[in-house]
Amino acid sequence: MAAKQRIYLLSTGGTIEKVYSEQTGRVVNVETKIERYLRELRLPGADVRVCHVMNKDSLDMTDEDREQVYLSVIAALEDPAPIVISHGTDTMVETGLYLQARLPALTVPVILTGAMTPLGFEGTDGPQNLTESLFGARLLPPGIHVVMHNQAFPISNVRKDRELAQFVWKEN
Repeated sequence: MAAKQRIYLLSTGGTIEKVYSEQTGRVVNVETKIERYLRELRLPGADVRVCHVMNKDSLDMTDEDREQVYLSVIAALEDPAPIVISHGTDTMVETGLYLQARLPALTVPVILTGAMTPLGFEGTDGPQNLTESLFGARLLPPGIHVVMHNQAFPISNVRKDRELAQFVWKEN
């Protein structure tokens, strides 16, 4: 039997991790849900190791938070394997560019993904994006990428189009 491909999944929060709060009537980041959704996916040949970095809306992320994500990537790279980072979509590109500037010589792909609608909500794109990112981690070349909605983008060529509610190619 072939060895399973190790993939690190760093969870940072964002919409993919949000839940509805009956007390406030808002969707908020309270606790992680990633493991629950991983259990529902068929991932033969994958050994996904989850690390909870934080659970924040990406609009609330600071440079100190991005540094914490960077340090978590560095820790995972001690035993190199592809990395998927679940992240809020509003500042996903900003974090990706931060990582790219600090990690110029990657030997594995680092993929940022998230959701426009929280996991567990009707019409969520979370499971699809998570699955595609785990698949992309096995196929994409080294570097920083965004994988969302059946597309993979190099971090320097992507932007979030708020009107379309999706990521699109950015011309340099």
